[in-house]
Amino acid sequence: MSNTATLSSAWAPVGEQPVISCKQTPRERVTGFGSINPQTGQLVVGFAQKGNTITFKKHLRAVLRAYKDRRKIIIYVDNVRYHHAKALKPFLEAHPALDIRYLPAYSPDLNPVERVWWYMRKCITHNRYLASLKERIAKFWRLVSGCLIPNSLLKNICVINY
Repeated sequence: MSNTATLSSAWAPVGEQPVISCKQTPRERVTGFGSINPQTGQLVVGFAQKGNTITFKKHLRAVLRAYKDRRKIIIYVDNVRYHHAKALKPFLEAHPALDIRYLPAYSPDLNPVERVWWYMRKCITHNRYLASLKERIAKFWRLVSGCLIPNSLLKNICVINY
């Protein structure tokens, strides 16, 4: 997540171009980790200063805590390098409930959590300026606070109809 407004289409009177303030420097950025259960809409999410094997394992621990009563947790991930890291193998062997499966390359449309990120951008970043990344993250937590338990909002957003 960055603190740069994303430009999106918007309604405006004919002949009047909307002006959207976009903070560009200094570039503030954090890595967001998210896992969604598309059957229930429950979201497990967190942020880290950097995306790497260590922070990914931290996210996987959060998933294990959220689903501690499950014998098997299947997680579909994209092909970012740290999802394939050799250093991840001992962690996965120590937690046999986790089953990591890889999506085909360049297929974000198959990843339900990408729909959550789209919804977040639509509600928080599209055509909106915020003074700080801290403020943007606070808005994100307000947006998803009801989604950390099973909910119909994200369940409906994650539906794939094809």
